[in-house]
Amino acid sequence: MSPTFKAALWMMGSIASFSSMAVAGRELASELDTFEIMMYRSLFGTLIVVFLAAVTGTWRQINTGNMPVHIIRNMAHFTGQNLWFYAVTVIPLAQVFALEFTSPLWVIVLSPFLLGERLTFTRGVAAVMGFIGILIVARPDMAGLNAGVVTAASSAIFFALTIMFTKRLTRTQSITCILFYLTTMQLVFGIVAAGYDGDIALPSSQGLPFVMLIGAAGLMAHYCMTNALAIAPATVVVPIDFIRLPAIAVVGMLLYNEPIEIWVVLGALIIFAGNYLNIWSETRQRN
Repeated sequence: MSPTFKAALWMMGSIASFSSMAVAGRELASELDTFEIMMYRSLFGTLIVVFLAAVTGTWRQINTGNMPVHIIRNMAHFTGQNLWFYAVTVIPLAQVFALEFTSPLWVIVLSPFLLGERLTFTRGVAAVMGFIGILIVARPDMAGLNAGVVTAASSAIFFALTIMFTKRLTRTQSITCILFYLTTMQLVFGIVAAGYDGDIALPSSQGLPFVMLIGAAGLMAHYCMTNALAIAPATVVVPIDFIRLPAIAVVGMLLYNEPIEIWVVLGALIIFAGNYLNIWSETRQRN
């Protein structure tokens, strides 16, 4: 198989995982709040990471280096993931995914301040295109602006922070180490946030499979995407990843009778164009 075809197969796994997580999160909303969902997701994620580290012999790669960065990264991801889970329960799934695609564009805006990277003209244009796309997804007359749209758009900012701090960690830390602290720290955050009122709900027998699905799918989505990026350039992977939007739109239509709105499609296309413009420009400069 060609590298492109292999990358496409990995991305199909990523798309299926993200979509499954969104559906499972919506199904659990009737019995668990977002903090409880994150707590159980992190619990199952921790069990999976520990098991895989033991089986593959990568346990010794886990160390305490860069702990402040781990803490900041996982606080950002925990916040973004909670906002994302809330958004999937109150607005159409396609709208959530469209706004989530602005994360790389927020990286462009924030990286000069956090990573010391230069803001070029092309990067600036890509960021402006992403902002225009957000306005269109939220509707030009702002009639569609609500708590779900705000939380989905906000989650993209926290995911951008996660991306940037992950980039910093990968310079010195292994994937096993990063995933271990991702799951264990967020498990602690989840226990504190879910139990602050002294009442943590247990998943029902019907909800337990969805909790397990979220835990497995969350890790699998990022694992598949990382493998795809390792064997194919981003200019190939990003267009494949964008298939997530029409895929989740169809899922939302079939499972929840959600209409496919032209504003979401148009805004998402502009967001995608901004992302692709930036990646294409960066690739040309490296070559």
